[in-house]
Amino acid sequence: MRYQFGSACDLSPCFEIQLEQEFYTIDPLALRSEIDPASAPPPISSGRARRWLVLYPRAIPLGIFLALAAITALSVFAIETNARARERAIMREYAQGVAAALDRSGSGFASYLRAGAALFSSLEEVSPENFDNFVRALKLNTEYSGAEGIGWIPVMEARDGPAFLAQTRISQPAYPDIFPQPASNTGRIAPVAMFAPANPQNRRALGYDMYSDPARAAAMAEAELTLRPAASGRIVLARETSGTAPAFAIYMPAVRLSQQGDGRLTGFVYTPFRAREFLYAAIDRQGQGRFGVRLYDGEVSTGHLLVAQPAGVAARETVEQEVTIADRKLMLVIESGDVPVLSLLSMVTMVFGLALASLLMLLARLLTRQALEDQTRLAFFEEQHSIRNSLTRELNHRVKNTLANVLSILSLTRRRASGLDDFADSLEGRIRALSATHDLLTVTDWGTTPIRAVIEAELQHFREVLDDAILLDGPDLELAPNDALSFGLAVHELATNAAKYGALSVADGQVTIRWRRGEDQGAEAAWAEVEWQETGGPPVASQRRRGFGTELIEKVVAHELRQPVTLDFAPDGVRCILRVPVRRPTDFRIRDR
Repeated sequence: MRYQFGSACDLSPCFEIQLEQEFYTIDPLALRSEIDPASAPPPISSGRARRWLVLYPRAIPLGIFLALAAITALSVFAIETNARARERAIMREYAQGVAAALDRSGSGFASYLRAGAALFSSLEEVSPENFDNFVRALKLNTEYSGAEGIGWIPVMEARDGPAFLAQTRISQPAYPDIFPQPASNTGRIAPVAMFAPANPQNRRALGYDMYSDPARAAAMAEAELTLRPAASGRIVLARETSGTAPAFAIYMPAVRLSQQGDGRLTGFVYTPFRAREFLYAAIDRQGQGRFGVRLYDGEVSTGHLLVAQPAGVAARETVEQEVTIADRKLMLVIESGDVPVLSLLSMVTMVFGLALASLLMLLARLLTRQALEDQTRLAFFEEQHSIRNSLTRELNHRVKNTLANVLSILSLTRRRASGLDDFADSLEGRIRALSATHDLLTVTDWGTTPIRAVIEAELQHFREVLDDAILLDGPDLELAPNDALSFGLAVHELATNAAKYGALSVADGQVTIRWRRGEDQGAEAAWAEVEWQETGGPPVASQRRRGFGTELIEKVVAHELRQPVTLDFAPDGVRCILRVPVRRPTDFRIRDR
């Protein structure tokens, strides 16, 4: 057996022993676990999804929630877009229905006007009674359609006005003067001669010169030019009715053919319309809806508004539909006043989508926590496995060290024993010394051991008998396990020698053990200096045989402690000075607690 010490092990308890021709190198520093559960990467066997859950424990649930929220938002947007498209289709259909109703109403009254124009074109003279009977035969529904009735307007020169009044008053004694009064005797005038049905309200229109109003005059000129019914722009029936509501009129020229075949304009048959009733009649035919309706004369602007049925709130959607009444272009505008934030289907979709997103985010969060817990458990199991392997290696290492110490003690004891009994006694004492130190290390869980506890464990049997003969003095210092074993062997040999031949072999003898901490030259160079001093014992012989204890202290202990040992056999008593390393716990601890 041989002990080899080198710089590779530095100050750690590392040594090489040879057992049965094989060399073993033990380094406890390599046994420390380096696994950090918090920083350990996911195992290779983990799935990619689980690895992402571990690496991004907050981002994955949030990403799932945002993705589902975005899908929900897109779904709600699509539903709302379809709802608006459907609503616009309904509005357009409604606009077309109202426009068709207006067109039918206008076309119907245009037919009545054509019939009236034919009446005045075919007869030289039409009495008020005949005209009233003719209108009654048409069975006009003036209350429903918004029409005031049908009137006759002869066209004449302004200078013929007095003759017209004289002739008309024969059949209508209460016929009023022409108004507004013509400014001169030049130009044409078109006073209202007859109006049916005859009632006090309609008689107010008699005598009114249609050419005095530019809007009416323009419509009459258009009808004369095209020989077709023509509608006027916005007018106010200030004289024809009792109100000032917007209105319009349709004029149909009456042309009488001469014997030469030439046509001569004799006048106009016309019908005034209250714009509001005219529009409401068309809406009633189509059916009242939730939409607002506006009717404009031509372009859509405030100045051209004829009538409006507002939706009640600000319009959100509008649809425009062109309507032609007696060759005049009107613009029908349908408004949607519904302002729901979201439709019912959109609300249900949004609530369901957000609930699902929240549920999946919670589920992902739970899976993330489970993955983290699994990762922590896996790291813990790996650490425990590493610790178990380290403990196995440490146990193997310590058993080999113990066996090496036993073999060394056995070999030296055998060479120095004088007989079998001497060999057995010496071997038993030294094995007991090792056992005592091992027991002490076991109590401290093979951690640091106080130097005082090591000395007291080795001198326990002597102090029970010779308590006052052994003095201990020194500060609290901690020793590493291997250093404590070696130091304990040295104390045992010194105590055995003192009990056989030195101060403890006589009644007045005394042993003083003092220790102090050496000067620090760095964290790894700290040491404890222990002084063993015997006094009052038998004189030490100058010529003596080197025993096993001397060789054990000077060779084995010195080598294992890697510190010099001073052993002085002075005549007044043995004096021994040992230096024991004071190491950091991390230099020999398997793992940090």
